Amino acid sequence: MPFKPIQPEKLSHGVVRQIEELVLRGILRPGDRLPPERELAERLGVSRPSLREALAELQTRKLVETRAGAGVYISNVIGSAFSPALVRLFATHEEAVSDMVAFRRDIEGLAAERAARLGSDSDLAVIDAVFARMEAAQAKPTADAEGEAALDAEFHLAIVEASHNVVMLHMMRSIYDLLREGVFYNRQVMFRQRTTRASVLEQHRAINDALQARDPEAARAAVASHLDYVQGALSDQRQADRNEEVAKRRLSRETGR
Repeated sequence: MPFKPIQPEKLSHGVVRQIEELVLRGILRPGDRLPPERELAERLGVSRPSLREALAELQTRKLVETRAGAGVYISNVIGSAFSPALVRLFATHEEAVSDMVAFRRDIEGLAAERAARLGSDSDLAVIDAVFARMEAAQAKPTADAEGEAALDAEFHLAIVEASHNVVMLHMMRSIYDLLREGVFYNRQVMFRQRTTRASVLEQHRAINDALQARDPEAARAAVASHLDYVQGALSDQRQADRNEEVAKRRLSRETGR
């Protein structure tokens, strides 16, 4: 029979597997700098030659890159799923915006449900901290539209991270630019109506409260309610824009007589 003796795993292979797992789970992100060689070897409990062998293997796999005089960094293994030109198209065309909100409702609702059940205390603390920054941003006398949109997107992405589903995590990170642009566009459109920054903040508060209470059903419902509100507000504004355009044309015809 072709059996072979079991060989102990090389230390460098164990290092490779651990760093790969941290990248896969989203704990190590593109652009993160690894600790200095001596410190990392001590934390992993391996010799520096074993660590160098592991880093060489990871560099071959294009998971890490060495920057002269700066150290070892996690490579950009995610990237954007869409080109900048396509991101702009998604953010400014009605059907694409509607589809994006519907997609977010489904994916982020599931993510919120999972985060309430599976998120660690530190995961929920991160979400709570982002919400606190959203509150602080709104308390400022002058609104920072882009800054608030970035926090909005960060809040939702933190929920996906807390869901502990690596496919969902990397998929959403890959479309982060689209999410950020979409959030900015949505907020601009909504705030042209009666929608206020305070009402949107309260919707995020409901999501955060459900997560902190570890109530999966309430978390999913709060996300769905928020994004249904967004979808409705966008639809109302589009109809208002069409009505305004019709009124302008009518006035133009009447004036031209």
